[in-house]
Amino acid sequence: MKAVQQAVTVTVEPSGHLRVLHWQGRVHHISAVMDQWRSEGRWWLGERPRSCYLVQAGELVAELHHEDAGTDRGGGWWLARIQD
Repeated sequence: MKAVQQAVTVTVEPSGHLRVLHWQGRVHHISAVMDQWRSEGRWWLGERPRSCYLVQAGELVAELHHEDAGTDRGGGWWLARIQD
């Protein structure tokens, strides 16, 4: 897997299912969540807990992270890694 570490937009259905990944001006429809886990983050570096997903989006296999919202800023999505 290749590290990317870029902010992205992810469309999530009200049911919680991930549906679309928007990255670099392209739309990637998420067809499967292959794995899901929680990370508590490296608290000593100020990282917040997050939900992590390994998804299939067309030909793209991507690891997405969604940081939990905090009191000083909201949570956000980022593309952590892609399969190369």
